[in-house]
Amino acid sequence: MAIMYYEKDCDLGVLKGKTIAVIGYGSQGHAHALNAKESGMKVVVGLYEGSKSWKRAEAAGLEVKVAREAAEAADFIIILINDEKQARLYQESIKPALKPGKTLAFAHGFNIHFGQIIPPPEVNVVMIAPKGPGHTVREQYQAGAGVPCLIAVHQDATGNAKRLGLAYAAAIGGARAGVLETTFKEETETDLFGEQAVLCGGVSALMKCGYEVLIEAGYQPESAYFEVMHEMKLIIDLVNRGGLSFMRYSISDTAEYGDYVSGPKVITEDTKKAMRGILKDIQTGKFAREWILENQVNRPNFNRLRAIEAAHPIEQVGRELRSMMSWLPKVDR
Repeated sequence: MAIMYYEKDCDLGVLKGKTIAVIGYGSQGHAHALNAKESGMKVVVGLYEGSKSWKRAEAAGLEVKVAREAAEAADFIIILINDEKQARLYQESIKPALKPGKTLAFAHGFNIHFGQIIPPPEVNVVMIAPKGPGHTVREQYQAGAGVPCLIAVHQDATGNAKRLGLAYAAAIGGARAGVLETTFKEETETDLFGEQAVLCGGVSALMKCGYEVLIEAGYQPESAYFEVMHEMKLIIDLVNRGGLSFMRYSISDTAEYGDYVSGPKVITEDTKKAMRGILKDIQTGKFAREWILENQVNRPNFNRLRAIEAAHPIEQVGRELRSMMSWLPKVDR
């Protein structure tokens, strides 16, 4: 059975008087820093010199230092920058600042699990991973609620690494919703698999394929977009609210019957076989090695694929249709 922790299981007192360094001030970083500060924690944000986020963090009332100085001043350091940038940052700014008894924390286990960061044995290594984007972590905290988190302990040098991790999870609001105990291995491998096979890779490929089939059959691009992409959110919102059964209860009987008889024709045993192959590549480290090497040579394949995908007709049609939807928030990128 899964082990879950809540606010009653967390003692914020173990972090009282300690300094928390939040390295990074992006989606997760801003939420963690602000939530922890408002929970009464002493927080310093670590950034690189000249970061565009520096003034934004200061304007929010946070103390800001360069990453190494923030790490030196802190007892609890959580790294919240992109996976591919963490190893270099660790070597340059975090490792020199680590002293026995400090705690090094992550929100994703990639660099620890795949050996890109190997902390000294005299420091705690924990993971506190909210299961939601940073803006949701922040919004839910401000609303008096929270986003569920995962917690894992990789190294317990002080004997209270889990207590420190749980305290941090409570400080960012996660213990209000529940904190699930896991391992760095399980979190990393299931997270990568979910992203690649279902949430991002699988869903993106499915929507594009459906769009292409309708266009090839002579239907209007706008109709195709609405049916296979725009309405995806409506369905996922229902699933998120009450599972597959609630989604099926909420749609028409015609749609529900089509779900039962046609879904298995699209997602076949061959699909499951392909998914097993994806999982194997993750478990063996093949995907991690490929991604690490890709970044070492300036991402030629990544950039090529990004350009190809950005040019897909579904993106052009989508931009035009979304411009008519005044209720949608503007995308800033």
